[in-house]
Amino acid sequence: MTFGYHAPARGSRTGVADYAWTLFGALAKHGRFVPAAAKADLHLYHLGNNHLHAGIYAKALAEPGVVILHDAVLHHFLLGTLGEEEYLKEWVFNYGEWRRDMGRDLWRQRAGSSTDPRYFRFPMLRRAVERARLVVVHNPGAAAIAKASGAENIVTVPHFFEPAREPGVLEVLRFRDALGIGQGTTLFGMFGYLRETKRVIPCLRAFRKLHALRPNTALLIAGECVSRELQRLIDSEADHPAIRRLPHLPEPEFRLAEAAVECCLNLRYPAAGETSGIAIRLMGYSKPVILTENLENSDFPPGTCFSVASGIAEQAELFDHMGLVTEFPGLAREIGSAAAAHIRQHHSLETVARKLWEALSSV
Repeated sequence: MTFGYHAPARGSRTGVADYAWTLFGALAKHGRFVPAAAKADLHLYHLGNNHLHAGIYAKALAEPGVVILHDAVLHHFLLGTLGEEEYLKEWVFNYGEWRRDMGRDLWRQRAGSSTDPRYFRFPMLRRAVERARLVVVHNPGAAAIAKASGAENIVTVPHFFEPAREPGVLEVLRFRDALGIGQGTTLFGMFGYLRETKRVIPCLRAFRKLHALRPNTALLIAGECVSRELQRLIDSEADHPAIRRLPHLPEPEFRLAEAAVECCLNLRYPAAGETSGIAIRLMGYSKPVILTENLENSDFPPGTCFSVASGIAEQAELFDHMGLVTEFPGLAREIGSAAAAHIRQHHSLETVARKLWEALSSV
């Protein structure tokens, strides 16, 4: 069989592209996969929630095949690619004529869609998953959303972890020195594209409170903002001597940064069914990660990460966990070691490629 392989172009500044083309190399050991094939016996589509997937989404509808959902909420993608009438038609297809007025309100209020939970409660996923011959997801949260949207054939394949050469101790120390972060300072890190759902502002506020009590702490934020408004908020909250701000990091610098931190902050609310590739990476490298307690993260065993409830308790719980990491570094290392053991056993690239190949072979 020939498999068409459809993903954002190599080198695109999105984690989905990095994921898809690394996975491509592992899948090529099992079968014949042709990038962007016009014709194939079966097409494999990587779908995410941004404009880079517009052509892939259109082909997935025209020639149904296997859909890998990197985000189980496509509402924002459709808001950004459809006009009002097309959007309302898609809304009615998903949720019925009796909810048309609600769809019109959501269209008109779309400027607030990045933080408004309503846009996450309505994933607009029905057309993509109903037509698919198989839907592949990375976690139980995405599986639940896909099932509720009409998918009948769903398989869960974990997000992979591929270890790379870890930088040496001296390299990491030089990186920290360049940031002005000495030994004995607990360094927290936030990485990737910065959007409101990553709870950047609550993280900043929890850190500022922690640093007031524990001056031997610092926070590194590395990544680009997705909106000017969020950038302004971050600039105001990050104006602090213990907070370091870096732009998007190329892979070598990113490896140094993730090796330099003692703990990663990786919250998500509202969630969109995604599994964070950054969280998987950091856990695989024995770093404790603080995650939002939700269905998306429910398959990580107890003791492999810190969990924070969303809602009113979020900032207080985040502060408490950051305090534990600071005051009990041995506990943090134990959680990091447990995380690495779990990730390396269940999320290895070879394991993920084999599971996906088995799923493709059953279609």
